[in-house]
Amino acid sequence: MKASVLSFHTRFTFISRLVLLCFLTFFTKYATNPAHAQSVPGTGHLLIYSIDVEGGQATLLVAPSSESLLVDTGWPGNNNRDAERIQEAMSEAGIRRIDHLLITHYHTDHVGGVPNLVARVEVGEFLDHGPNREDTPATRAGYDAYVKAIAGHARRIVHPGDTIPLGGVGVVVLVADGEHISTVSGIKPEPNLYCAKERAWPTDPTENARSAGILVTYGKFKFLDLGDLTGQKEVAMVCPRNPIGAVDLYLVTHHGMDLSNSRAIVDAIHPRVAIMNNGAHKAGMPAAWQTVHDSPGLEDLWQLHTAENSDAAHNSPEALIANPNGDGDGHYLKVVASADGSFSVTNTRTGMTKAYPRK
Repeated sequence: MKASVLSFHTRFTFISRLVLLCFLTFFTKYATNPAHAQSVPGTGHLLIYSIDVEGGQATLLVAPSSESLLVDTGWPGNNNRDAERIQEAMSEAGIRRIDHLLITHYHTDHVGGVPNLVARVEVGEFLDHGPNREDTPATRAGYDAYVKAIAGHARRIVHPGDTIPLGGVGVVVLVADGEHISTVSGIKPEPNLYCAKERAWPTDPTENARSAGILVTYGKFKFLDLGDLTGQKEVAMVCPRNPIGAVDLYLVTHHGMDLSNSRAIVDAIHPRVAIMNNGAHKAGMPAAWQTVHDSPGLEDLWQLHTAENSDAAHNSPEALIANPNGDGDGHYLKVVASADGSFSVTNTRTGMTKAYPRK
């Protein structure tokens, strides 16, 4: 009897120590590294990765349910560089497939990476604004390559007001194919006082003006991505009334080009934080940078690259830049958002995380 009790005590002690060891291992690996801990699927955070595709766009969103949305795919070629960088972000987020892939428009820096990506990654469905509207050789070629690459996959054409299911995260299409919404469910359009001083923007016949743009809502947190939408279409959407309201995070439209980022929209949405997905030698233009920098209530403007064609006065501090020294490094910016409206941004080059508490 005593031997049996002793054996039970020994086994209980061993199991208790094993459980304690597992807990300490988890704590050491994750709790001491908040950026890593928050990437574990099912932790109750929305993850947003602004991936460096050298002046194009690839933005990965992963819901707390682990359902994913990728917005654009970067450039073609480059030895699969952009597809590999997307996969790196996927791996960090703990996912192996893309559930929804939205192509904002058919310029090469947004759609060009599709053939490389679909050869490596499973995609649930492709979303886009419909046929190409720009009659230029490069854009026609980009669209044709896209259609060929997604043959046999599910494809859905989106229109303003459509939604994209994302596991408890609201995603509504604001603009697509040159049209826009006038109201968003749950948001009361307000008169836009910034419209009166807005300049007249030229008509844009390119695919930029056809960009599909989305508003992402997770609890009290809001994120805006309008692709490469240009000035005239921006103003039309928010004037005379702004149907979007204020946002927490703004992906600076058109990589920070001065063909976009009208004050009527940037000032009206009052972003707390902005991310500019510029390249070292593409976009990040001084006028657009200044408009975003000066928008009411902005706390920080993060950049994927130093805009080397600009000057120091129109670049953010180096701590807020993922790739400060030219092309090729591939560091990305990671956002971790909570339903209470709080969020953080991590610069993967330095490991620095800056928290933005709920308001």
